[in-house]
Amino acid sequence: MATTNNRITTLFNIDYPIIQAGMIWASGWKLASAVSNAGGLGIIGAGSMYPEVLREHIQKCKKATSKPFGVNVPMLYPDIDKIMEIIIEDGVKIVFTSAGNPKTWTRHLQEHGIKVVHVVSSVKFAIKSQEAGVDAIVAEGFEAGGHNGRDETTTFTLIPMVKEKIEIPLIAAGGIATGRGMLAAMVLGADAVQVGSRFVATPEASSHQNFKDKVVEAKEGDTVLTLKELAPVRLLKNKFFEEVQQLYTTSPTKEDLIELLGRARAKKGMFEGDLEEGELEIGQISGLINDIKPAAQIVEEMMAEFKAAQTEVASF
Repeated sequence: MATTNNRITTLFNIDYPIIQAGMIWASGWKLASAVSNAGGLGIIGAGSMYPEVLREHIQKCKKATSKPFGVNVPMLYPDIDKIMEIIIEDGVKIVFTSAGNPKTWTRHLQEHGIKVVHVVSSVKFAIKSQEAGVDAIVAEGFEAGGHNGRDETTTFTLIPMVKEKIEIPLIAAGGIATGRGMLAAMVLGADAVQVGSRFVATPEASSHQNFKDKVVEAKEGDTVLTLKELAPVRLLKNKFFEEVQQLYTTSPTKEDLIELLGRARAKKGMFEGDLEEGELEIGQISGLINDIKPAAQIVEEMMAEFKAAQTEVASF
């Protein structure tokens, strides 16, 4: 399939404007290298990795692909200094930062020849990110899985509002899993799309098979944004979610919510496959995901559908 040239494919030296999201417990080296080999941009999700585990994933990814790949770093990470040191030492050329101030690391990374992209969920933080000098922005609507914006701004609304205020390349995220969704995002002003949930349902994702099967089973309305008092997160409904809902009927304090959440709840659900007690983070688009298929096939099908939809729209 022909390469698509635009600001994002040029910036990252990739064939297609499809970026795989750096999701915790799903985005290891196998998924990242598979997406990169297929012509997109694979991302290793550092949010669930100790520094030395991340180093191992970077080195394995470099052996598995000669194409560009990146690392996603939530800046709330406790070992952030070590993580950034490893990224620089191991020659990673693309870093996506999230959950923090983009000013903190952008210049330092760029001084080491690294392209920096920051993930935002509002126009305000998109502007701040551009001022901080990032190379591109991911604007993520609240349809997305995992940790999310408090304002519940949808992707369809957020992308054109951000596009109006920034000059640098823009990547749309949240609720995108198909070529048609990709075209819609790009018509609204995005240069590329970031896809998370669709890539969870792949053999290459490092998440547990139980979780992948649950994603495939999910229907419209099966995910809810909750725990806003801590950090808003979109979850599949299960026993743990029902316990959260029950606790909310008692007007809980922040401390009550923290106590219920406990530790390693996301690992328990997504990585260890405990579908009752675990946190199952996935996007609303899971209702449109009906099978598990290789990452390369997803990229290929998205691009084919994107081009078919372009032709279809041109004939209106």
